[in-house]
Amino acid sequence: MLSVEQMSAEPAPSPKEQEWAGPEALCPGWLEDEAPDGEMPEDSGDPDCATHAYELLQSALLQEGLPHTLDCSAEPRTGFGPLDMTVCILGSPTAFLPILLEGGTRCPGAMVLCLSPTWASRVPSETSPGAWSLLLSRGISFKEGGHSTLETFTPPRRANYVTGTFATGGSDGGWVGELARDLDCPTGGSVPLTRRLEDPLVTRWVLAARAGLPVPPTLAFVLGPGGHLPTDPVAPGVRLVRLEDPQGQESLVQEEVGAFLGGTAMEPYSQVLVRLAGWRWRGTGAHSTHGKEEGAAVAQAVGARLRRLREEDSVLLEALVPTARLPMPPPRSPAPRLPVALRICTLVCRSWGDRPQLCQVACGVGRAEAPVRHGAALPQGLDSSLQQWGVVAPSQRQALATRLRGAAEAAMAALLAAEAELSPQQHGGTRARTDLLGVDFLLACVDGTLELVALSTNSQRCLETCLLAEAMGRAVGEPPGDLPRLLAEALLHQAQCHLVEGKDILLIGAGGVSKSFVWDAARDYGLRIHLVESDPEHFAAGLVQTFLPYDSREHRRDEEHAERVMELVQARGLRPHACLSYWDDCVVLAALVCQRLGLRGPTPAAVRVAKQKSRTHQHLQRCRRGRPPPATFAVPCCRLQSHGDVERAASAMPFPAVAKLEFGAGGVGVRLVESAGQCHAHAARLWRDLRDDADHPGIGLGWGNAMLLMEYVPGTEHDVDLVIFEGRLLGAWVSDNGPTRLPAFLETAACLPSCLPADRQAQLVRAALQCCLACGLRDGVFNVELKLAPGGPRLLEINPRMGGFYLRDWIREVYGPDLLLAAVLVALGLPPVLPARPAPRAHLAGVMCLGSEHGPALGGGGGLEALRALQSRGLVRLNRLFEETAGAGEYEEPCLSVACSGATRAEACLRLLGLCQALGIDSPRYPVEHFLSHFK
Repeated sequence: MLSVEQMSAEPAPSPKEQEWAGPEALCPGWLEDEAPDGEMPEDSGDPDCATHAYELLQSALLQEGLPHTLDCSAEPRTGFGPLDMTVCILGSPTAFLPILLEGGTRCPGAMVLCLSPTWASRVPSETSPGAWSLLLSRGISFKEGGHSTLETFTPPRRANYVTGTFATGGSDGGWVGELARDLDCPTGGSVPLTRRLEDPLVTRWVLAARAGLPVPPTLAFVLGPGGHLPTDPVAPGVRLVRLEDPQGQESLVQEEVGAFLGGTAMEPYSQVLVRLAGWRWRGTGAHSTHGKEEGAAVAQAVGARLRRLREEDSVLLEALVPTARLPMPPPRSPAPRLPVALRICTLVCRSWGDRPQLCQVACGVGRAEAPVRHGAALPQGLDSSLQQWGVVAPSQRQALATRLRGAAEAAMAALLAAEAELSPQQHGGTRARTDLLGVDFLLACVDGTLELVALSTNSQRCLETCLLAEAMGRAVGEPPGDLPRLLAEALLHQAQCHLVEGKDILLIGAGGVSKSFVWDAARDYGLRIHLVESDPEHFAAGLVQTFLPYDSREHRRDEEHAERVMELVQARGLRPHACLSYWDDCVVLAALVCQRLGLRGPTPAAVRVAKQKSRTHQHLQRCRRGRPPPATFAVPCCRLQSHGDVERAASAMPFPAVAKLEFGAGGVGVRLVESAGQCHAHAARLWRDLRDDADHPGIGLGWGNAMLLMEYVPGTEHDVDLVIFEGRLLGAWVSDNGPTRLPAFLETAACLPSCLPADRQAQLVRAALQCCLACGLRDGVFNVELKLAPGGPRLLEINPRMGGFYLRDWIREVYGPDLLLAAVLVALGLPPVLPARPAPRAHLAGVMCLGSEHGPALGGGGGLEALRALQSRGLVRLNRLFEETAGAGEYEEPCLSVACSGATRAEACLRLLGLCQALGIDSPRYPVEHFLSHFK
């Protein structure tokens, strides 16, 4: 942080030398209107709209070095079904062109540009009473390589996501807003929401009151109740005065103006600006500047504008906050240095989980006496702008960049929260929301330090500025930036979320309390769950669309169970769109049911190979093709069903070795054995204690209690969670496990992202993928446990279902995507849209809690209540794994995962260690500091 002593003593410019570097007179659009070289499409009957927009598109494609649009409208496209994705962009082709091109590469044909109201129609929604579906009869679709095609759709194509140029003025605003009003699919914006974003008084109140961001001190006058404003708009730095009639209230205006000019908020500033504000006045530039000592002139300027005041307008009197002056290096020339202003433009999008994500920053620099406006100056990067301003130290520039990210994302979070309180009419429809947001900041000096002052928000201008900065970078050889990719992924993801709404999912096995998130997620995604569950009293019975109790715990009879489940489904008249299981015990049964229903999923043979651990490794040992072959990752092992098997395995297996259940889950029954005698003893205990599912539910005893003896592999342990579609890897996440508690191999701690360098993570991901494909797992979400030995990855086991315990929650928190949604999409036959270059938002470190070790501290000691209170404040992440202690002794399973986040791994570990020490989770018998010390 920079102190005031580091600021330059250069005096602030006078009113004549400086004008407000604020948000007025913004100039949208940056592509020139050139005639295209491509052929023109047939006349659509709307030459003033579609023809001109088509010319703009061809000009933009030409500037990008891309082929002109191919006109295939004479041959209508057919065959679009309910699972085909359509992201519709309405209006101007230039603002969203890079997103359309990127989306066309990621999902060819899914991005469709609509240039005219005659190309689309609205019909009453079949799923949402009172809403409308948008059907496209014509559009320009985008594919790989920047190819675009003008097409007609017969029958019309249904939009799954809609956005566009919801300008408050201009030729597109009317028809775009009308087509997008009250739709039944997610709509990224609307005219009412755009007007709110373009109203500086509304957004300034939200930014100050809800995001806690500094804003220019502002006095606002409005007429009457000001229905577009909160009922009690109290915010730091913003004062609102409601006038019943602007005439005859001169004394009140003079009193308020005098109090504002003489107040403490204005002490740091010497100038003020008076302007009419509201969406009608956006871009007019009508304002006047005054010294704050000119009280009479300021009151007169306010009064003059009050006479023009209308409903939803306001008259703003605000401080002119100058850009901070920093020490500059000696000039190279004796010429005088002129004062300049800096505007910081940020673009934020609604990303996975509806979380704001900063996409790009662009800065505008100009003379202080002329406003720095979007479109009026070429943008430049934040880092070079800060260097130009005299912020020399890289650490200071990085600190400001981090603060800017936090401020921009906090601004969007606050605006989204305020939007959530609006009525459907104020939204422009129940599904309309802000998905892209521009927030402008000023770098100012507040209380002696550099501060980011929030100026205003906008719906599209920051998008255009940031895309221009992206294009300029490519022109000088800079690698492509992330902006088009981030925005295309966000829009495509929203469309996929809409596609799964109302789909019927046959779910096999409910699982325990650790799977409780499934029911909340199903509700949030609009899934209709039809649950087949062995426990007729399961708590999920009242949380699903259809509950089908059926006892399938004896999984050696899964072929028979699959027939009975089919009969249950047919008797209820169910026609599921997908069938899957998140519960380890039921994965083979789910695959058998999928096969009988003709639904997508891994084959029963592949799931059986993965489910039986010895079979997995023996199968991989026969897979000798590839570089390296999958056999490289297999570990020698022997199946144990009797003590004779133990004797034979001991003669062939070096010790120490690992003995475990053949179909086990949760690490139950896993033990390091040092000799044949220890293996005999462990097998005898296990075969005595764990005979069937009733002895320890949920760990695979429905398959029997056969064991295997596996060669011990040294190294660190890791989980790799994969999303595979048609044999193609779409997403992978690597997490690290801390040292297990020997000899039982009980999990102690974990962290995400992985500590490993990228090349070692890549080894794990490739090994996990090769093992899954070699076993025949080509469609689904899978969890693979591996050891990273000195010679490379070695497979422990494949779980042919979504990762358990905390993994889904952690991956969602750190990276955004939801493994549950990904599994549903794959089961529906849709390749999930996932981040092409996933970047962690934070670091998580967690520790497992055991009933035997932590029961007193968490229960009688009040630790669990304290943890829940911290969770409600977002300070910890809790994942309950069991309702109560599961098993005992060497068969015990963790009952709770406690995790803390941080900007760095070290920060997350330090927070977690302090928490565990304070609550008594850390102890000499359970040394949390030792467990976490491995994450380096």
